[in-house]
Amino acid sequence: MQIKKVSNMIGHSGRPVVNQFIISTAEAIYFKSYNSIIVKQCFNDGVFLDENYWEYSNTTSKYRNLFLNETKKETQAKIESGEYKLADLN
Repeated sequence: MQIKKVSNMIGHSGRPVVNQFIISTAEAIYFKSYNSIIVKQCFNDGVFLDENYWEYSNTTSKYRNLFLNETKKETQAKIESGEYKLADLN
C-alpha cells in the first residue's frame, strides 16, 4: 500500500480528532482508529469492514459512522445484504 495522504478525521466540531485517521492510497480510502484499520473503501471492489474491529468501541463506532455517513443500523443492514464485506484488515 503506497500512501498518498494521511490526515486526522475532522469531528462534528470542525476540529481534527486525535487517533482517528483517513488514509488515501491509489486503490482505496481507509478509516483507521488508533492502530487498527476499521474500513477500507476500494475504488473498484466496494467497502470492507474489519471483522474484529468494526464495532470495537463507542468511539470507533462514532467515527466509523461519520466516515461512512450512516448509522450503525444502516451499516449492519449493508453487511447483511452483502453490500459491505467483513474481512481481516489488520
